[in-house]
Amino acid sequence: MFKYSFIAVIVSGFMLSACTNSQQKLAERQNTAPEITAVEAQKTTPRWKQVNVASLEQAFPKETRTSEQFPAYVDALKLKAAQLGYKPETIDFAFSEAHFIERVIKSDRNQPEKKITLDVYLPRIVTNGRLTQGAKLYQENQDTLEKISEKYGVPANYIVALWGLESGFGKVQGKEDVVSALATLAFEGRREELFARQLMAALEIIEEGHLPQGQRLKGSWAGAMGQTQFMPSSFLTYAADGNGDGKIDIWNTQEDAFASAANYLATEGWKSGLPWGEQVTLSVDFNQQLEGIKAEQKKTVAQWKALGVQLPVNSQLNDAMLVWLIIPDDDLHRSYLVTQNFRTIMHWNSSYFFALSIVTMADGVANKINSLPNAS
Repeated sequence: MFKYSFIAVIVSGFMLSACTNSQQKLAERQNTAPEITAVEAQKTTPRWKQVNVASLEQAFPKETRTSEQFPAYVDALKLKAAQLGYKPETIDFAFSEAHFIERVIKSDRNQPEKKITLDVYLPRIVTNGRLTQGAKLYQENQDTLEKISEKYGVPANYIVALWGLESGFGKVQGKEDVVSALATLAFEGRREELFARQLMAALEIIEEGHLPQGQRLKGSWAGAMGQTQFMPSSFLTYAADGNGDGKIDIWNTQEDAFASAANYLATEGWKSGLPWGEQVTLSVDFNQQLEGIKAEQKKTVAQWKALGVQLPVNSQLNDAMLVWLIIPDDDLHRSYLVTQNFRTIMHWNSSYFFALSIVTMADGVANKINSLPNAS
């Protein structure tokens, strides 16, 4: 999923690659559908995916673009939206406050590159205070969380972990006008088609009427929105109605945010009852070239053992399980065997560190719940 979340606020100055990596993963997915004609494709492909930026590139050569051209560029985007069939009232409302945001360009170009270790990263992200808050909010929303957990087959503590680390339990959602941010990023030009499509997906959300009347789409500088920090395309793919009111409001409605997070994981392959994995140790002569999360790199636990992987005494993994070996700290060689559920979290954000922060948070919340008053 393509986004910058609450974590980026917490660890400003450290490596977080969610935005680019997640969209690269989206772009790299192979289409396994039968071959269809161009006309049929237009009928079956969502209109926001049909955006072609060739005319924009011709009218506004990337190497000569200046902020003074932005209003004309917005007019060109509005024309494309009309050609795709968006209603005039949708276009007028969406672009009524569109403006160039210089800080969005600076944020996109100045993404941190400094690498840190898990020993530094995890304590900054998964703090004791955040675990305690997560456990309390779990208790406060227990009935809703457990109902959604049962429906989607995703444990409630993982929903809480994603909620907490993506948006600070809904408190840090971003204040940028999403249409302006996405138009600015498209205008910047490096990933014009990607952001132009995200912009049209935002128009789709507006046209579907999920937000309260007159409320604008707000989010991060990269266009990630709501308590789940979904990009517009992710909203259209995974967002779910958690309270049955016929609308999906991941900004203001916790039930919708919970259901959307659970639906994302369920859709992308979450397996109920499967542990995420565990830390392991490697033999001195272990071949670290076997490390990786690609589908073809999986092996059974028994096969990994035979290759020199040593599991903890009370391991939750049985010999028949298919798992992957990851080494997130290259220099420290800290190693984990992880299951399909860990890979599902990495579909949300393709960072080892992010996925490890989520499972650590989820485990920590579950443990905290048992230590709080009124814990059952």
